Amino acid sequence: MLFKHFPSKAALYAEILAEECEADPNLAHLLGQEPSTAALIELIRNMVRYFVETVRGPDEQEAQRLRLMITSHLEDGEFARLLYAKVGKLIGPMFVASLDSAVASGDATRIAGDPLNLFWFTHHTALMSALTQLPAAPCLPYGDAGAFERQLCEFLLRGIGLNEAAIAAHLDRESSQHMAPPVIAESA
Repeated sequence: MLFKHFPSKAALYAEILAEECEADPNLAHLLGQEPSTAALIELIRNMVRYFVETVRGPDEQEAQRLRLMITSHLEDGEFARLLYAKVGKLIGPMFVASLDSAVASGDATRIAGDPLNLFWFTHHTALMSALTQLPAAPCLPYGDAGAFERQLCEFLLRGIGLNEAAIAAHLDRESSQHMAPPVIAESA
C-alpha cells in the first residue's frame, strides 16, 4: 500500500525528511521573516551550524542522514535529487528574495548567473566541510567548532556577494542570539 503513494524507499525517506524540515519551528520562523540581509545571514549561519553540529554532536541518526546523502551521490542519485528538489522548493525562494534584498540595500553585489545556484554552492560547501569531520578521526583538522563555523560562514557570505560591513554587522548579531539550528537539507 505504501508504494502506491511513493515509488521507492528513497522517495518515502525524502518525504519524511522534508516533512520534518517543514515542521521545524526555527525554519518556520526564518521562512516567515521579510526577505532581508539579516534573514539571508541567518539562513546561511543556521545551515552551517546544522552541518557542524550534525557531525560533532551525539545524534548518530543525523550523521547517518549525511552518509545516506553521500551514498546516494555515489550510486543512482535518486534520494539526493528528491531531497534537493524539496529543499530547493522550501528554502530557495527565501534565499533568492533575501539575496535580492541585500543587493537592493547595498549590502551585496550581484553575482552573475542563477541566484539559486549560489544557495546550492553554499549548501554543498557546508555539506562537504561537514563530511570531512564525519569519521571518528576527522579527515581535516579544522579545530575549534565555533571558529570553524564563523570562518565558513564568512567565506560563504563573501562568496554570494555580501560586503564586509554587512557580514560583520549581521553575523555578530546572529552569533550573539545563539539560535538553535533549523533542520536544513539532509533532514534541510
